[in-house]
Amino acid sequence: MSAPSITAVRMTKSYGRVNALQDITLELGPGIHGLLGPNGSGKSTLMGLVAGLLRPSHGELRVCGRAPFGDRETLARIGVCPEADALPGELSAREFVTSMARLSGLKAHAAAEAATGSLRALGLDDAMDRPMREYSRGMRQRAKLAQAIVHEPDVLLLDEPLTGTDPTSRATILTELRRHASRGALVVVSSHVLHEIEALTDELVLVARGRIVAVGKVHDIRAMLDDHPHTLRVVCRAPRALAAALAGSDDIGGLRFVDDTTLEVDSFRPDVTYGVVARALTTGDFGLRAITSPDATVEALFHWLVERGNRGAGTGLDAGVGRAGGGSSR
Repeated sequence: MSAPSITAVRMTKSYGRVNALQDITLELGPGIHGLLGPNGSGKSTLMGLVAGLLRPSHGELRVCGRAPFGDRETLARIGVCPEADALPGELSAREFVTSMARLSGLKAHAAAEAATGSLRALGLDDAMDRPMREYSRGMRQRAKLAQAIVHEPDVLLLDEPLTGTDPTSRATILTELRRHASRGALVVVSSHVLHEIEALTDELVLVARGRIVAVGKVHDIRAMLDDHPHTLRVVCRAPRALAAALAGSDDIGGLRFVDDTTLEVDSFRPDVTYGVVARALTTGDFGLRAITSPDATVEALFHWLVERGNRGAGTGLDAGVGRAGGGSSR
């Protein structure tokens, strides 16, 4: 069988005159990928296309080398955990997941064993025979994930799997996703819980207004944004003296005082600017307390790229297959 992969070339999905996704070009390989974007950006449509629930209006989509829509062999390699909570409350989780395993192609005995193992892996040992209408939100999310992974899919799609979950459920879900990625699966997680995505993976696909605005590692994407200054925040005893020491450097884009102990330094070449700031701090007595970068997070990157996407700008990645730096995502 071909390796787990998702490849789209100039793919568009239209509903009448409205383009839910427009001219999407993307290539993903094994590993965990975070799919981020505001409501209405096209994330769920993209997931539906990859899951084989929708057919592209234009362009090409391949999952594991084949068009997923209507292709039973490809669909058998995909697991889907939808955002919608529509579990049959009268069934137990064991009954539900076993039925889904049968629909995925497993024989009766194998389906029952796989369902039990999947539910145990997600911490539902003591609850798998209870009706799911008695489940908490976190338990229902884990039951949904159990049916998605029961047949050990090569491509696993999860739409907002962390919504409404408690810390225990989140930890269990994230552990299971890492396990699937470690065995070579391709995992796509759509979420608004940015810090959870950041802890899970640094491979991102960012979508805004139906277009991909960036694909790749956080650091690589951030490095491409040469039209937006990178901010370095220095907390010290003498921020004004430090500002005076830095003011003459051509590698400093701007200086701002946040308060009596905090100086923000802007740069269009952060790697060089870090060196300039480090040298100044080691040659003077400024009483350094902390150095942080408010731009070096998924959340900061996400909001900036969405703002760019809403203005009609991208990183240039939506013009060709690939990611920051070129090539495939793995």
